[in-house]
Amino acid sequence: MTASPPSPAGSPVSPDVAELDRALTRIAYLLTRNRRNGLTTTAAGVPLDRAAVTVLLALADSGAIRPGELAARLEVEAPHVTRQVQRLEKTGYAERGPDPDDRRAQLVQLTPSGTAAAGRIREVGRRGMQAALAHWPPDELHQFATLFHRMVDDFLAYDAEHQPAQPNPKTSF
Repeated sequence: MTASPPSPAGSPVSPDVAELDRALTRIAYLLTRNRRNGLTTTAAGVPLDRAAVTVLLALADSGAIRPGELAARLEVEAPHVTRQVQRLEKTGYAERGPDPDDRRAQLVQLTPSGTAAAGRIREVGRRGMQAALAHWPPDELHQFATLFHRMVDDFLAYDAEHQPAQPNPKTSF
């Protein structure tokens, strides 16, 4: 029998946690590979690479936002967001405008075309997930969705509790 690796607190990691880590690693790989993005964007009729899709979907979730705040939410460097926003502007999916609270700053938001593109990408992804899980009994699917949300909430709470203080993104630009 193989011993479990120690946890940061010094106690052994549960075999179930180790299996969950393996499963999450596999699904993260499957969901983030370029081939999957290409299939999804082609089916949705949205000619964007994976990085631009990430920014497009984040903008769909956030509404109008400063680029620095968007970078902080995505936990990426600001120039990365700037490049992706420029790509989204060229495709007509995003636009910049003045921040009504600070005319020196700009807000980025999706255009109606960008909102529609984000909706199509999400629809294609959800249909694929539904097809992959079609054989699951509805009660198990509901239970898994509930538990998965709980796990994500716990990860976010743990991360917030154990992260060093970050600079205010409004003042870093």
